[in-house]
Amino acid sequence: MLRLLNLELQKLLLNRTSKILIFISFILPLFIILISSFKIPFFGYFTIELGEWGVFNFPMIWHLVTYFAAHFKLFFAIVVVSMIGNEYSNKTIKQNLIDGLSKKEFILSKFYTIVFFSLISTVIIFILSLCIGLYYSSYNEFGIIIRETEFLLAYFIKLIGFFSLCLLLGMLVKRSAFALAFLFVLFIIEWILYGIIWKFSTEEIATRIQNFFPLKSIYKLIDWPFLRIASTKAPNNKELIHDYAVHGYEIVIVLCWTALFIFLSYRLLKKRDL
Repeated sequence: MLRLLNLELQKLLLNRTSKILIFISFILPLFIILISSFKIPFFGYFTIELGEWGVFNFPMIWHLVTYFAAHFKLFFAIVVVSMIGNEYSNKTIKQNLIDGLSKKEFILSKFYTIVFFSLISTVIIFILSLCIGLYYSSYNEFGIIIRETEFLLAYFIKLIGFFSLCLLLGMLVKRSAFALAFLFVLFIIEWILYGIIWKFSTEEIATRIQNFFPLKSIYKLIDWPFLRIASTKAPNNKELIHDYAVHGYEIVIVLCWTALFIFLSYRLLKKRDL
């Protein structure tokens, strides 16, 4: 595993564009610190400071930071599809196989890289959330601090699932731009299918089925936190009640999709004439 990971890291670090994108993908979440210190004036009458508004209290901060940090994953997604595009354009994939690397090892080297960078990103988000929470949170008891840290696991799985999908798309179309475009097409297809299912059933049934779709299931791992924030200001409002928890079955769904993405990537490479 370390040999394959080291091989892939050498390729990425020798590519200037990849290094810049990796750097950006790790740096952007740090801007959450700046956001936490923003002061929003309202026509000179009063000022709201997000950090003082309670949104960075433990354990809510694990939910809030992982949700927003997950939106920066697109930058490393470009790196993932570029890994495949560069292999084909530079003919390095053929050279690797000639040098003795099996097709299975080739796909595994990409997957290990995905896991490696997803883990680093998760550690960064953990440290970032912990620092912001310790500074702003009114609750500093250890039991409260570690409560809901399952959002970090959900964030880790979310990244792996999304990047594995990007890997499959990169293997499918061989070009970075087309792979990212196909990602948008897949998003549109999922919503069209949702509309068709809703037309012939009910909204509830359509939503339940949609939650099994690739992109939707990945997104649902960390649900949007806005209703949760609003409910802290209006705790007795039943209209704001929402299930925002991380569920084990949602993680299993994404892991199944991830395994399928990696398997299909391998099958594509195995059948393809290089």
